Order: sequence, then C-alpha cells, then structure tokens
Amino acid sequence: QVQLVESGGGSVQAGGSLRLSCAVSGYTDGDNDMGWFRQTPGKEREWVASIRTREGATYYTSSVEGRFTASRDNAKNTIYLQMNRLKPEDTAMYFCAAGPLGSGSTVAMYDYWGQGTQVTVSS
Repeated sequence: QVQLVESGGGSVQAGGSLRLSCAVSGYTDGDNDMGWFRQTPGKEREWVASIRTREGATYYTSSVEGRFTASRDNAKNTIYLQMNRLKPEDTAMYFCAAGPLGSGSTVAMYDYWGQGTQVTVSS
C-alpha cells in the first residue's frame, strides 16, 4: 500500500521560510518523479516543483524558481521542499505526489497523493 504523508506546513510572515517533508512508503524503487503541488480554494491544483528520485534532477515553476528547493533523502524515503522568501501568494495547501518518470508538471500523470499540508503566509 502506497502512502505519502506531508508535514511541515504552518503560518509564517512574508519573507520567512518553511520546509515541507513528504514521507513515502510502499512505492517502487527505481527512478520516479516526485512532485510538489499546491492548491487554493476554487482553483486548480498547480505544479510547484518535481524531483527525479534517482538522479536528483529538479524542476520548478517560474514563480518559485530561486526561492524553493526540492531535495530527497532516498535512505529515508523522504522528499523535501525548502521554501524561502515566502510571499502571501504562496499561501495554499501543498501536496506531494508520486508518479512514473516523466510525470513532470502534469497532475494526471501522478498515481499517488498525500493528504496535503497547509502553508499560510501573512503580509
């Protein structure tokens, strides 16, 4: 049974930092895409970043490039999203997801999702 469990969300002031974690269990070994997405009420889920689990290559949407960093610890089966210089527009529920290599920014390609963790950034 595949499980993804996010943690690390919270409330911060603009300019602050948070680190999200996503603990993964039951997913296959090998090279996969792990994605970070976010969603606000009434809007579609938005891709934020993704990381390839074997080679560690990372990809970011332009609005977070240079502020957010995705990483992974394969020994702990955990991926992270370090978020710096947070802005009020980063406020959202953040989700991690697991999918086959090449899933990239496409929501429908991801097979498994966590329950989400709320990030709130105040001005």
